[in-house]
Amino acid sequence: MFPAVPDPDRDRPDLGAMVMRLGRALVAAERPVLAAHGVSMWGYIVLSALADEPMRTQAALARAIGADKTRIIGTLDDLQERALIEREPDPEDRRVRLLRLTPAGRQLYASVRAGIRAAEEELLGDLTSADRRVFLRVLQRLSAGAD
Repeated sequence: MFPAVPDPDRDRPDLGAMVMRLGRALVAAERPVLAAHGVSMWGYIVLSALADEPMRTQAALARAIGADKTRIIGTLDDLQERALIEREPDPEDRRVRLLRLTPAGRQLYASVRAGIRAAEEELLGDLTSADRRVFLRVLQRLSAGAD
């Protein structure tokens, strides 16, 4: 009888377990950055979505970020009170609120994103540049397909 061929895949943790550990580490690295800028995780998610493009409705924003539309109202109120976003009536349909970043919101978003990217660089610091490129490319592909 021949000895079994080793299967490195068999002995690795499940993808879900690895992704959860990595996700927790990323959230822990982002928390101090968010706190230093006075923005919540949901606030940053909203700023990120609106940085890409203005949204025509709060419901569209909620769908885009995977949140319940009633859950983000407090976050939107806070961001608007801080003059980081604008919610204006649509001139074509006054029941609809157009959402967009203000210049201050765009500046805060850029600052938070830079801090988060620095924290990510620290986390990825043990990878070679080739491994980092592959990891990021594969992660982008997998996360795009997960929607």
